[in-house]
Amino acid sequence: MTVLGAVFRPQLPPERLRDIARTADEAGLDELWLWEDCFLESGIASIAAALAWTERLRVGVGLLPVPLRNVALTAMEAATLHRLFPGRALLGVGHGVQDWMRQTGTRVESPVTLLREHLVALRALLAGERVTTDGRYVKLDAVALDWPPATAPALPAVYAGATGPRTMRLTGEAADGTILTGGTSPDAVRLARQLIAEGRESAGRTGHHPLVVYLHTATGPNSEARLRAELDALGDSWGPEGPYGIAGTADAVADAVRELAEAGADTVVLQPTADDPDPEGFVRFTAAEVRPLVPGTE
Repeated sequence: MTVLGAVFRPQLPPERLRDIARTADEAGLDELWLWEDCFLESGIASIAAALAWTERLRVGVGLLPVPLRNVALTAMEAATLHRLFPGRALLGVGHGVQDWMRQTGTRVESPVTLLREHLVALRALLAGERVTTDGRYVKLDAVALDWPPATAPALPAVYAGATGPRTMRLTGEAADGTILTGGTSPDAVRLARQLIAEGRESAGRTGHHPLVVYLHTATGPNSEARLRAELDALGDSWGPEGPYGIAGTADAVADAVRELAEAGADTVVLQPTADDPDPEGFVRFTAAEVRPLVPGTE
């Protein structure tokens, strides 16, 4: 089954979130995803508001930068959201953009070590454990949540964002799901699946590991030009083939979603351009026009 979502871009002012979240809920969209990008909008404040304004919509934050966050605070916020809105909050953590972490004075020498320590402690705290650890970056002394999330039928998943091979293996080892950035091609999804599986095997973990993939998407007026401008801005960091994206009709977008799903994506989240002229319309397009064309969508 393929889950279909859309992104609320934080380049929009926070006061736009209410209408877009309600539009997504009413249109039947599976998931709305938010970002905690510096220095735009808070992921936790935004997800709490979006969940409160809606009835059935699942809302994700992909992702929260761990250098900015003490793991005990992350656990408290996550547990509160999961108890207030059972089954509807999706939270991912990650390295954060290193230039932004430098600006905030939180950049660390080993982002992979920090993310591993954060994931291990966060999952233990959400499981209701009392955690004592003295890691390189994460240090806790007998910390336990008074209000951990309910455990039935299962603990809430902790997602982690990944781009490079080391982090992809780490997400398989220490996270419950992985988030891949916009621009990831079907071939790159297949490689990610392989690397995640290696990490899971090394940790002796079994069961399915959900994979969320963002897809650069443009539709409506000047969609080709808007998408090309967005991808060109990212091109230097993607090598000769450049980042992956799709512009055009619902049929074209649905074809791209199916390709990513066949490559191993469980959730495909359509990521509009930062200058999309109609964000509410983009959400309706995703739910009402693309979703029926993707077999197996929720």
